Amino acid sequence: MNALEIVLWVILPYISLAIFVVGHYWRYRYDKFGWTTRSSQLYERRLLRWGSPLFHFGILFALGGHVIGLGIPRSWTDAVGITEAMYHVVAVGIGAIAGFCTLAGLAILIYRRRTVGPVFSATTRNDKFMYVVLTATIIFGLSNTVMGAAGESHYRDTVSPWFRSIFYFQPQPELMSEALLGYQLHALSALLLFAIWPFTRLVHVFSAPLGYFTRPYIVYRSRDEHLGNRATPRGWERVGGPRR
Repeated sequence: MNALEIVLWVILPYISLAIFVVGHYWRYRYDKFGWTTRSSQLYERRLLRWGSPLFHFGILFALGGHVIGLGIPRSWTDAVGITEAMYHVVAVGIGAIAGFCTLAGLAILIYRRRTVGPVFSATTRNDKFMYVVLTATIIFGLSNTVMGAAGESHYRDTVSPWFRSIFYFQPQPELMSEALLGYQLHALSALLLFAIWPFTRLVHVFSAPLGYFTRPYIVYRSRDEHLGNRATPRGWERVGGPRR
């Protein structure tokens, strides 16, 4: 184990995770009004209608695959009767579909952002850098999936144990040193993505409008005395109560 391995596969992961956690706290604490995607739907909808679902559904399936592939040890899948061949076919099949959908959706969104004037004008330098890092991460991940289809996949013996060891606080950098270059590049680009995440539009991932279902009705009142003979609809009340 040399110093470079320790820097890449021990120090950098903890720095990235620390920035990810502290950065989100800082952003929520001091920049609540900036916690938004800065939606550009009003500027253009046709491309957004195709690109957004492709990207978001693709990334959700890809995220689920990463959670299973990195978080669940091989011994667990073996214990429930899932052979390595079965796991490999499912992982590669679903991973490839999710990866291509994600990349296609992202390509449409980037094309839209670059070619639609108002959308491009609303694009910040942070957005541009984020798109570069995000694209690189997706391409590296998809290339690893394609290599996995060719039988060049050993991440469950290298990347997955290393990933779990980071959260056990017993890092094993030697495992990542044995991984293929594609997995190493994917991991490094992902670490960079997590580090810049809190300072980009990606923070909207953690904004679920759950309060929408429990908020009270918005009451609209009118000052017009001539509302007709129809009964007043629910939520519409005259200011000052009924007039005589």
